[in-house]
Amino acid sequence: MEQVRTRIWREEAEPADRFATRSAHCRGYDVYGDMLGRARWVDMLWLLFREEAPTEAQARLLEALAVALANAGPRDAAVHAAMCSGLGRSPAAAALMAALAVGAGRHGGAQEVAAAITLWTDAPGDAESFATHWVSSAAPVAAIWPEADHPPGFEPNGVVTAGIVCAALQRLADIGDGPRLSWLASQRAAVEAAVGLPLAMSGVAAAALADLGFSPEQGEMLHLLLRLPGAAAHALEQRAGSYKDFPFFALDLQDDPLTEAA
Repeated sequence: MEQVRTRIWREEAEPADRFATRSAHCRGYDVYGDMLGRARWVDMLWLLFREEAPTEAQARLLEALAVALANAGPRDAAVHAAMCSGLGRSPAAAALMAALAVGAGRHGGAQEVAAAITLWTDAPGDAESFATHWVSSAAPVAAIWPEADHPPGFEPNGVVTAGIVCAALQRLADIGDGPRLSWLASQRAAVEAAVGLPLAMSGVAAAALADLGFSPEQGEMLHLLLRLPGAAAHALEQRAGSYKDFPFFALDLQDDPLTEAA
């Protein structure tokens, strides 16, 4: 019986049709014979990225993080891009690609999360040293990305820490048993004062992913993936509506020629 296999996946072909899959195994687990109907989505997600199945505590933390990241909301640039795509009646794939493209970078995006996970590898244990390390250390970045203009995981335009960021950090710290989330939850105010910026959701995600043992590259992929559901839902909502109902504020234009003419 012919097999197609990688380190992650092994398929066995149907005896009568070499192009049809008879069974599929992920890291040795029979996906359709044993996992289907028993395993959770996060169990499968974990196995695709990691060599071993998650512990109950790891699965619970990843599941909670997935809920926290599922919908960044219309204010988020990646979701906004998907909404614009949906409003223009673009195909479904185009809406998701718009969200991925905008959500991939170094301002609240997956590259920022990857950079923050890298910095968490050897982050010091007090707020002042943490801030110095975070601001002065340069995480590796692909040549296609511009240099970041702010420390990764913090909101460069923020005035206060968003309520959802505080809530997500505290809840994830309560659920997880890793050192980074717990330390960040207890030291958030001091860290923000030392850095000079409020914590962002990307910083919470990076701490959680680092506590779960994901590499920067794995964390980058997961951050892109876990934020897609909200982008998809908002794109579909806008696709069914009109541009006149697009949910954003009226613009106050400076030197508006229409106002001046009146």
